[in-house]
Parts: sequence; C-alpha cells; structure tokens
Amino acid sequence: MFDNRGQIIVSKEDCSMEADDLMMIALDAGAEDFSEEDDCFEIYTTPEDFSAVREALEAENIPMADAEVTMIPQTYVELTDEQDLYKINKILDLLDEDDDVQNVYHNWDE
Repeated sequence: MFDNRGQIIVSKEDCSMEADDLMMIALDAGAEDFSEEDDCFEIYTTPEDFSAVREALEAENIPMADAEVTMIPQTYVELTDEQDLYKINKILDLLDEDDDVQNVYHNWDE
C-alpha cells in the first residue's frame, strides 16, 4: 500500500525560482518525479538518491520546507461520513500520544 520514497517539499513563498528551473536541478541530481501544487513544489526520489538531491538543492540555496525519506501511499481514500472522520482522527490522536509509536502513515486524503 505504501512506497518508501524520499520527499522534498519546497514552499512557493520561500522559493523565487521558476518551476522549470527547480525541476531541472532536481531531475539532474537524480529525482524521480516533480509536481507543482497550489502552494508548493513536491520532489520525489528513491531512498538511495535522496541525499544527492537534497544536497544539490542546498548547493543552490533552495529553502526546503520538509525533506525526509517517508512512506507515500499508492492510493488514497476519501472519507466523507462524519463518524468515519471522527474515528480516524481519534485513532491518529491516540497513536500520536503513545510514546512507543514513532511514525504513523495513512492513506486518508485529508
């Protein structure tokens, strides 16, 4: 259900670079995918190429809002029922409070 991938998020507010220029830097450094969202750019890498891509962006002084190797869902689920939304939020809150839980991944399309 999940792919282990590097994910780098660059906020459009913090980056004055054009999307095409940023994409070329990332792809030349080994990124697999680049997408432009409403408020940010998302760069995806293999876990092995993550450091090289991050270092290439740092060398160009591109500020990153988030950069980590994480689990990316292959498919997303949209919840519309109030009770389902309450339950998923309750479960995520309980997992977040548990000291033994280090990371929680889900495919809920928030």
